[in-house]
Amino acid sequence: MDKTDQLLELSIPQLLRWRVKSSGDKVALREKDFGCWNCYTWEEYYNYVRKTGLGLSEIGLKKGDVIALIGDNIPEMLFIALGAQSIGAISAAIYQTTMPEEICQLLGYMEVAVVFCDDQEQVDKILDIRDKVPGVKKVIYEDPKGMRDYRADDWFMFIDDLYELGDTANDNNPGMFESLVDQGKPDDVCHLCLTSGTTGLPKGTMLTHKNYISMGLQLTEADKLEDTDEYLSFLPFAWIGEQMNSFGVAMATGITINFPESVETAMEDLKEIGPHFMFGAPRIYETIRSQIWLKIDESYWLNKKLYNYFIKVGEKAATFRMTGKPMPLGLKINAWLGYQLMFRPLINQIGLLRLRRAYTGGAALGPELFTFYQAIGVNLKQIYGQTEIVGIAYMHRDGDVRPDTVGKPLPNTECRISEEGEILSRSPSVTPGYFKLPEKTEELLAGGWLHSGDAGYIDENGHLVVIDRVSDVMHNSSGDMFSPMFLENKLKFSPYIKEAVIFGDQKEYVAALVNIDPIVVGKWAEDRGISYTTFMDLSAKPEVAELIHGQVEDVNNRAEKEHFRIKRFAILYKLLDVDDGELTKTGKIRRQFVREKYDNLYTALYDEAVSEQEVEAEFQYQDGQSTIVKTKISFYTMEGVQ
Repeated sequence: MDKTDQLLELSIPQLLRWRVKSSGDKVALREKDFGCWNCYTWEEYYNYVRKTGLGLSEIGLKKGDVIALIGDNIPEMLFIALGAQSIGAISAAIYQTTMPEEICQLLGYMEVAVVFCDDQEQVDKILDIRDKVPGVKKVIYEDPKGMRDYRADDWFMFIDDLYELGDTANDNNPGMFESLVDQGKPDDVCHLCLTSGTTGLPKGTMLTHKNYISMGLQLTEADKLEDTDEYLSFLPFAWIGEQMNSFGVAMATGITINFPESVETAMEDLKEIGPHFMFGAPRIYETIRSQIWLKIDESYWLNKKLYNYFIKVGEKAATFRMTGKPMPLGLKINAWLGYQLMFRPLINQIGLLRLRRAYTGGAALGPELFTFYQAIGVNLKQIYGQTEIVGIAYMHRDGDVRPDTVGKPLPNTECRISEEGEILSRSPSVTPGYFKLPEKTEELLAGGWLHSGDAGYIDENGHLVVIDRVSDVMHNSSGDMFSPMFLENKLKFSPYIKEAVIFGDQKEYVAALVNIDPIVVGKWAEDRGISYTTFMDLSAKPEVAELIHGQVEDVNNRAEKEHFRIKRFAILYKLLDVDDGELTKTGKIRRQFVREKYDNLYTALYDEAVSEQEVEAEFQYQDGQSTIVKTKISFYTMEGVQ
């Protein structure tokens, strides 16, 4: 039995124990706290998992019970998750931005017995719904700040007290924890990962130890990672993209996971760590692209001139680098010069200088933005998968990167396209199903294949091309098919556009609602002496409308087909937001919700006689208060579009 087969026979806690035996004194986790980086070796990691697991057992958590985790990324999140898994319980993460009402629904649906929160903010959410979640026996918290008044209530428990319980249990029975870990099986369900919830309440995807470990092994076989590599954990732990690295990749490869001091300092902490590989949703890379654009815009004239010249050189060089073809000598020298003079210092400022490879997934990234990163020397590669296959099933390989595809299947992964054009997959990382949802499970795994719900095809190079969600693919009134996501990404390549929502299903033409980027457009306005007060005020400026008109026109000029061209657009007065239900927790547009919420704007987009409309905008504040503001929305028609 080779090493890969050997690791696939282990549970995640058993693999952690194996790591201790092979490299116990190597740093496994690193956390920034009060400006200092604190380290945990693999042996210390395992010790915390042991005291956590035994402590959870002492408070009544049993095999098959579910413990929910709510909070920012901290080492304790892994201690609790793996501690629970060590005793046969099941961990489940909930996004830290989730409101009490939805948390209540999720805790009830997943039959949660214990909740772990990182601070008072999350504890208070559970306190708000205490009477509605009778199944929750205990709420454990990590940060004691503001929790003094809670200590008298034994429903709450400080994590240090849990550790103490675990240490006492270990002293009384030193072999008990090892015996519990030994009972774990690779096919046991160890975690419930919530889906994005684009169509309603998220579903709990049951994932096994083998699902995670298999994905980690497949990834490193396709794209070699070293145990000396550094990774920064800044994505929400509730997202499969973070779990696949924490549970799968880290355990399978031995990389070091670094935790930033806070969500707000993540990008600054990234500069200190200088990770070797990075994974992020498209929104992360869109934000970094905007930061780069601002740095160049604020630079002196020669720097701008050099950038504009070398970015074109970089794009040409990227076409050779991505396809693995030999580069002409002149272009090679010119590209090297551009990297040394311009791009190397630039990516060093961002913290990506040591980056050997970066991955993006969770939603499509436009080909233009993809090529941009390759042009400046960041080896960005597209991955494709879903929660139900532990995040990754398809990926670009070095020297075989095509911006309009998501690459080829990982090892031991099969792909085929159904007669309806749906992408189907099969691999050891596919979930056994949804928690307590047998009918949904049957639909998901019909015929022994994972049904993605996405439309796509295999191109002549064997790469998978994802078109859009099957349910989102649109046809105009003439029957011509188009992908709204494809056009949205074209628009979002503009540094001035943060988000866009495309309409046009069964309509005569394509229309769009556009969100401007407040930082980039704000800087653009300041440079031109255009005063404004709020985002709403900035969005309504005629100069901004003219700017966005030019961006839409540029997309139209590059459209491959006439029915891809956008005829009407309006600039939305507010940013689309997760808390308002317009985006999922991972940043995907909830298209039908947006269509219904802004029905008056949608109707006006398809009435060419309407050039302006007064609307009432309701704004909800974090303290629960709301206010109504009246504003005017202008609608713009592009010339020459049928």
